[in-house]
Amino acid sequence: GGGGGGGSRDDQRGGGGGGGNWDRRNGGRRNYDGDEDWTRPLPRDDRIERELFSQGHTGINFEKYEDIPVEATGEDAAKHINSFDECSLTEIIRVNIELAHYTGPTPVQKHAIPIILAKRDLMACAQTGSGKTAAFLVPILNQVFEDGPPKNVPQQPHRYSSRPKQYPLALILSPTRELACQIYEEACKFAYRSRVRPCVVYGGADPMQQMKDLDRGCHLLVATPGRLVDMMERGKVSLELVRYLVLDEADRMLDMGFEPDVRCLVGHPTMPAKGSRQTLMFSATFPEAIQMLAREFLVDSVMLSVGILGAANSDVKQAIYQVTQFDKRNKLLEILGEEGSDRVMVFVEKKKTADFLAAFISQKGIKTTSIHGDRYQRQREEALADFRRGTCPVIVATAVAARGLDIKDVRHVVNYDLPQSVDEYVHRVGRTGRVGNLGKASSFYDSEANGALARPLIKILSESQQEVPEWLENEAKYGGGGGGGGGGGFGGGGGAKSFNSDSWGSSSGGGGGGGGFSQPVAEEEDWG
Repeated sequence: GGGGGGGSRDDQRGGGGGGGNWDRRNGGRRNYDGDEDWTRPLPRDDRIERELFSQGHTGINFEKYEDIPVEATGEDAAKHINSFDECSLTEIIRVNIELAHYTGPTPVQKHAIPIILAKRDLMACAQTGSGKTAAFLVPILNQVFEDGPPKNVPQQPHRYSSRPKQYPLALILSPTRELACQIYEEACKFAYRSRVRPCVVYGGADPMQQMKDLDRGCHLLVATPGRLVDMMERGKVSLELVRYLVLDEADRMLDMGFEPDVRCLVGHPTMPAKGSRQTLMFSATFPEAIQMLAREFLVDSVMLSVGILGAANSDVKQAIYQVTQFDKRNKLLEILGEEGSDRVMVFVEKKKTADFLAAFISQKGIKTTSIHGDRYQRQREEALADFRRGTCPVIVATAVAARGLDIKDVRHVVNYDLPQSVDEYVHRVGRTGRVGNLGKASSFYDSEANGALARPLIKILSESQQEVPEWLENEAKYGGGGGGGGGGGFGGGGGAKSFNSDSWGSSSGGGGGGGGFSQPVAEEEDWG
């Protein structure tokens, strides 16, 4: 069902007193009672608490995080914190941090939380799995609780309108449905026992269900760009009261062709101008197109870089094998045999390869499932559920279908087909070894197809203290059509990156310019 995780969870948003309480504050002006004290926690609810917090949090080994370099640049950037107690957080947030088993802040949280609490705009480069979602949700929700209900809510067209327009105070834009739902789940945790109600809207799900959910009130909205534009056109959402705007995985939004939608939203006549809203951008990589957006959308900002910019995670042991197209299948079986086949994610370039390979591995006695753009939403969700539960310990995925998926505890990523761009390689490798856990990544390098990646791969391997095979050095020296590797830099497509070929199933070169975006955008809106 739409509306993020179906009806059963509706009454836990923002948590608090179960369905009955929400009925007394369901949407519209009644949602903003100007005299209410939003810092005061509502009563606990054991059932909701169990549902929200039973997942627990990864047993993070923070010690090994201490040596991650973090650099903050900007006038008077706020001093970093070493524990959550160092910044004066509201009781609601403090208790929810404990319930979520966050023992201490990760490097990105140490720096981002005080910067955001100081009301500064932020451009943060942090690798996947660094704890960045909590890094922006904790300070934003804390400020929303402290600010309390807004005084200047516009009148609804009809006083007793049954379908009121919502005026969220915080807006978080996310490239995909999966990432949006993941942020929303986290927001529900931190908003538990508060008067703040998070909502999520995304493409590829029933808009009526999502509208029904919005009607019950929405103070913090997580959205994919296309669906939000749609909700605004339907008169369901207004941006007039947005005080906090977050662009999460901004590089990915551009890669997926969402730049026009993002510009339409940020530049919308109802969106408060920069300076009268606080804007935060998060991105795993920092290409020129993202730097341009940051210059346009942020004012007097702090730049935060965690770890090496554009480097792969050093918690991941990366191995590159020289394999021809024809030997890949056998090499994969050999690796699954040696390394074990538990929670392995295999990336391929083409949709048909995904199905073929999943069938091939299954025939060899290892249960395998696959996700790609041609599978129905329901099939994709089943495949993901099978992988998460361990029913199918191996999943084969195309890059587009896997964008933004938060799949916990992937032990091993295999690049059966290497992507055209080294940024995409970093994204994929970032799926394992998340937040202090060790992971593995194995990649099949075919000289015929991957020559342009030799040099950038060597750079990534060296930066994350990995072994560089001698044959790869030779490839970079003698073969391998020049270093490029960035998928032809920025083609058309509104400045979006043009490494279409890995994701969109053509096996040709770097995907010239923006022309290749028409199909994936449609496919991705369906997914995200």
